[in-house]
Amino acid sequence: MTPDPAPGGSTAAGAGAPTEARAQAPTEAQTQAQEEEEAAALAPDASASGEDLGQPGPPLKKLSPFRIGFFGGLGLFVAWWLGEQMLSISSVLIQIAVALFLAAGLNPVVEFFERRGMRRPYAVLTVIVGVLVALVLFLVAFVPVITDQVALISANAPEWLDSLQRNGEVQRLDEQFQLIDKVKDYVAKGDFAGNVFGGVLGLGLAVLGALANTFVVTVLTLYFLSSLHKTKRAIYRLAPESRRERVTRLGDRIIQGVGGYVSGAFVVAACAGITSLIFLFAVGLGEYAVALAFVVALLDVIPMIGATIGAVIVTAIGFATDPKVGLACLVFYLIYQQVENYVIYPRVMSKSVDVPGSVTVIAALIGAALLGVVGALLAIPTAAALLMLMREVFIRKQDAR
Repeated sequence: MTPDPAPGGSTAAGAGAPTEARAQAPTEAQTQAQEEEEAAALAPDASASGEDLGQPGPPLKKLSPFRIGFFGGLGLFVAWWLGEQMLSISSVLIQIAVALFLAAGLNPVVEFFERRGMRRPYAVLTVIVGVLVALVLFLVAFVPVITDQVALISANAPEWLDSLQRNGEVQRLDEQFQLIDKVKDYVAKGDFAGNVFGGVLGLGLAVLGALANTFVVTVLTLYFLSSLHKTKRAIYRLAPESRRERVTRLGDRIIQGVGGYVSGAFVVAACAGITSLIFLFAVGLGEYAVALAFVVALLDVIPMIGATIGAVIVTAIGFATDPKVGLACLVFYLIYQQVENYVIYPRVMSKSVDVPGSVTVIAALIGAALLGVVGALLAIPTAAALLMLMREVFIRKQDAR
């Protein structure tokens, strides 16, 4: 019997279908020939113009150097434009960074009230009210006193400069450069603010700008503090689901470190200010004590050099008032800085930041060069966060290899 051709034919047809499909698929040469035919069809008729203009070339490829250069240049221009826009709003970005920095610093106080059984909204409200009351008390009670004492220091500055002229080394420098006479004339005019800020109008604008910046930073700080949990959750959700838990833990650790550093820095500065205030009253500089103690506390917040600058200012005024007072100031601040550096600062900062001394110096220098005082303040917690990320991410990945 003759076998049924249907199954065999079906099999042959099924086997031959891919071969036929491959035969019908256009090759690269056929595609190029088709593109040349299309280009020739779009080209003007040579017989109509009476001259042969040549064979049209193939169309530009998608990865042609022209396209790469054009879109690369376009991307570079967009990046440059975005950079210019970021620079134009740099002051706003600095205000936002400072507000976040302060909000992270106030968050440990909020968590302190939460641990005592207070719900977070009420804890945040308590901290906000406390901050506002502290600002009002400072403006009402301390600002007038500080202003009067600064004016008194400016009035007594020419007399102090006269006392410096009795020193032999100072006399030689003054004969060569006339430094004291120039400083005395500058002080006697009483126009420090006008010379620094550009006249009365410039001084008024500078004061208004400082007040406006302070108001904006205060409002942003309170807003970030009240919505810190929501802000953190929104940022953490940008991470992939598989890594979100680890990102959350690292982020919380960084915020905790920043908050601890800010709180600790204010505690150290308050210790320096209160100690200086007591010492200045005891040594006989009570008429300048509040202003000088405020200067010492304010400068002590700046890493590395702030405490030294404050000590130099107070010691110089002490020597100008009385050499014995100046010597007492010199001895006091030499002893106090050793106590602060080796007792107070390590105890306060031990649980917040763990940064080697060399990294602290380098970070503070870079931060001050980039953003001035604000950069110096942000440098140490930023360096601590980067070191923690390097240990937890990069070093751990290297150890696993």
